[in-house]
Amino acid sequence: MTTKNIIELELPVPVQTKGPVTLDHTLIIKKAWEGYDASKSIREIEDISAMVSTNHVFRITFHDDDIIIAKLSYFGKFEYFKEDHRIIHSLSNNLLYPFENLLAKSLLKNNRVYIYRYKHGKADAWVVFYNPTRILERLPRRLEDHHIRKLGQQVGKFHKACSRVKNVLPKSSKTLRTDIFALQHQLEINEKRFGSAMQVDFLKYHCDLFLKNRSKYNMNSFEIIPVFIDWNIGNFSVTPELELYSRWDYDWFRMSYRILDFYFFSRVVSDRGDRTVFSYVISTMTEDRFILFLKEYHKVNPITADEIRFLKEAYRFFILNYVIKDGKYFFNEQYAKKLQAEAFEIYLPSVDRDFDAEKIIQALKIK
Repeated sequence: MTTKNIIELELPVPVQTKGPVTLDHTLIIKKAWEGYDASKSIREIEDISAMVSTNHVFRITFHDDDIIIAKLSYFGKFEYFKEDHRIIHSLSNNLLYPFENLLAKSLLKNNRVYIYRYKHGKADAWVVFYNPTRILERLPRRLEDHHIRKLGQQVGKFHKACSRVKNVLPKSSKTLRTDIFALQHQLEINEKRFGSAMQVDFLKYHCDLFLKNRSKYNMNSFEIIPVFIDWNIGNFSVTPELELYSRWDYDWFRMSYRILDFYFFSRVVSDRGDRTVFSYVISTMTEDRFILFLKEYHKVNPITADEIRFLKEAYRFFILNYVIKDGKYFFNEQYAKKLQAEAFEIYLPSVDRDFDAEKIIQALKIK
C-alpha cells in the first residue's frame, strides 16, 4: 500500500459526520473489481485525477495488459450517483449518429451498470468502471471565432439529439427545486457551516429569489433533457473538423433544462480562455464571443427569449448549488475556500446587477 492512495477527507453528510475518515483507495478499487470479475487480476492502479475535485479517477492495468478506468466518489448521495449513471448509460446506448460513440461507456454486469458501494464505519464511497475514452484533439485554451461558431453548431446538434431520446431514458428524482430546498434545509439546521448570520441571511435571500423568479418565465415550455453542465475544455475532445468526438466526466450530470449547460460554454468561449486558476464570474455570458456562440446554436436549435432570461437564474442556481451547497465536498479545500468566498463577494451580488438578457435577445432577433 502506498501513501498516495490514502487521503483524509470529510464525508459529504455534514450533520452526521464528525472528523476526517481515512480511505484506502487501492483497497476499495480492488474490492470493487473483485465484485465485478475476480478471475481477472490487476497489475497496477494509477491515480490520474485532475486533483481539482474530491472525486478520484484511476487507470487500472491488468496482467493481460487490458486497461479500464475507475471513478471513485464520496460526493453527494449514492442513490443519485447510481441513478445518474444508469440514465447516462441509457443515453449513450440510444444516441444516434453522429453521437452514438460520444459518451464514455460504463461497464455492465448482468446487463446493468455495475456500481460498487463501499461502507465501513463512517466511510461510504462508490466506484464505477468505464471503458477508456478515445481522445482526438482538444480545443485551444483560447478559441478563435471559427472554433466558437463550430462549437455552437455542434452543441445545438447534440442538444437536439438528447431531446430526441429524452422520453426513453430512466426517470430522475433530482430537480432544481429539490436541490434548493436541500440548501434551505441545511441553512436552517447547520448555519455555522455557511459563515456568519449575515452570510446565511444573504444565502436565504438568494434561494428565495431563485424560487420566486422561476414563476416569471414560461418554464412549462422548457424541455428537460440530459445536461452535463461542466463543459470545460478538459472534459471533451473534437475531430480535426471540430466536431464533438468524445465526452467524459459526469460529476454534475442531471436531467434538466438545456440552459444549465450554457454558462460553462460561455466560459469555454470567453476572451480570457481556459485558466488553471479559475473563477465563476457572470460576465462571460455578456461577452460578444458568447453571443456569437449562441447565434450559431440558435440557427441549429432555436432558443426562446424566456430561456435567455432564465440564464441569470441558471447561473444563480449553479452558484448556490454547486459552489455553496456542495462546494466543500466536491472541490478540494483550496478551490472550495476560494470559490465560496468569491460567491459572497462577487458571484451572487452580480446576478441581478451585471447580466443583461435583452442584449442577447436583441442580438438573436427573438421575441
